[in-house]
Amino acid sequence: MCGRYSIYEPMAHYLKELGSKQIVINGYDEWPLERYNVAPSTRVEIIRGVEEGLSVDKVRWGWSPFWAKGKRPDPINARVETVTTGKFFKQLWPNGRVLVPANGWFEWVKDPDDPKKKQPYFIRLKSQAPMFYGGLAQVTPSMEPSAEDGFVIITAASDQGMVDIHDRRPLVLTPDHANEWLEPDLTPERAALIAMECCRPVEDFEWYPVGRAVGNVRNQGPDLITPHKHQ
Repeated sequence: MCGRYSIYEPMAHYLKELGSKQIVINGYDEWPLERYNVAPSTRVEIIRGVEEGLSVDKVRWGWSPFWAKGKRPDPINARVETVTTGKFFKQLWPNGRVLVPANGWFEWVKDPDDPKKKQPYFIRLKSQAPMFYGGLAQVTPSMEPSAEDGFVIITAASDQGMVDIHDRRPLVLTPDHANEWLEPDLTPERAALIAMECCRPVEDFEWYPVGRAVGNVRNQGPDLITPHKHQ
C-alpha cells in the first residue's frame, strides 16, 4: 500500500456508517474533514475503543518503538503476516487496535513503456461508502500529543485484479468486523483471525486513474480523486 489516502467527509458520517452502539466520549468537528491527500507524519483522525466507549483522536501517521526511533523513518504500515508475532509492533499488538476511517487510498503504477513514469490510481468501495482500515496506535490520553504517539495501518496481500495496481492493500473491515475489532475484551486469537481472514474482498472495490497532482503533499481538494485519462 502506498502512503496516501483520503478522508474528507464529516466524522459523524464515518461514525454513522460504523453503526456502533457505544457512546463517543469526546467531541469532534462537525464540518467535513476535507483531507483528500493524507501523507505520512501528518496528524489525522482515528477511532479507538476505550472502557467508556469510543474515542476520536488526531494522531500522527507513523510509529516506531522507542528502541527504533531515529534509525529510519517511522513505518506507516504493518504487514498482517508478521504484526501479530514480530518484535517491532509487540508494544501495540493486540491492545493498540484502532480504526482508521477513510474514503479511499492512492497507488502508483509504473508505465510499461516508461518505468520513470507512474500513473496514480484512486481505490474506493464500489458503494462509495466510508471504509475502515484496521490499525494499531499508541495514544497518550492528554491535551498535548506525545512525541511517542502514532499509528500504523495493517496491510494484507492483494489478490485477483487488484494485484495489477499494487501487491499490498489496507486491511479494510466491514462495519461489523470493525466494531468487533474495537471491542476491549476481544481475545488476541480472534483479533489475529480478523486481521488474517476478514479483509473485504477485491470485488467490493473499484479503482481508476487520477491526476498526478496527488504526488505533491501540498495539494488538496476533490479534484485529486476525479477520474483522469492515463497521463
